[in-house]
Amino acid sequence: MTIETANSFKGRLFYLGVSILINCFFNALTVATNMGSAIWTASAVNLAQALNIPLGTTLFLEGVVVALANLLLLGEFDYFRLGRNLMFIIPFSYCLAGFEHLFVWIGVPNFPLWARFLLDFIGLVGVAQAVSIYQRANLIIHPNDDLPYILRFRFMKGSPVWSQWASNVPPILIILICWIITKKLSVINIGTIINIAFQGALIGWGDTHIFPKLHHHLEFKTTKINP
Repeated sequence: MTIETANSFKGRLFYLGVSILINCFFNALTVATNMGSAIWTASAVNLAQALNIPLGTTLFLEGVVVALANLLLLGEFDYFRLGRNLMFIIPFSYCLAGFEHLFVWIGVPNFPLWARFLLDFIGLVGVAQAVSIYQRANLIIHPNDDLPYILRFRFMKGSPVWSQWASNVPPILIILICWIITKKLSVINIGTIINIAFQGALIGWGDTHIFPKLHHHLEFKTTKINP
């Protein structure tokens, strides 16, 4: 695929579809291993248990709240951006829940510890690469990933690491509140620590190594980006 084709509307739409499937698949894999999920997914799992509502519904509601917060960061009520965020939430939330049921049915939670850790690590890397792809395509983005995207290019001079760390604060607070309420933590493990520490770096790596012909397509005011 040429650079022009990759960055055309059809090319970006193709990459978007691929990235959603990759993200759902690997996010669900991390949940099923119970070795530590991506921090936002972990917050949704714990919130679902604290509120006693389905995971898919929790992912959807959490996404709506974050989508509204993103508009505050942009300083304008962008109906189009909000609509695009919500368009991502619906298929993502229930697709992830479906894959999670599949992995449980296969028996992933009962795999040996070493196998679950390996699958969890693969899942975390896969999630980061999916985020890199659909952030660059920038047609529709999950609000949880739009948050670090806005922070990265509007406030943090293009740094995927610092923006990712900053965006981890809300889900960490959600997890702490859920822990206070339920006195237990779910899908929080070594993989969660890996996600918090290295997600930004993995996204930055994916920007230049996974489908490198696909470029970032920004539509809001940015700060100067470091070379």
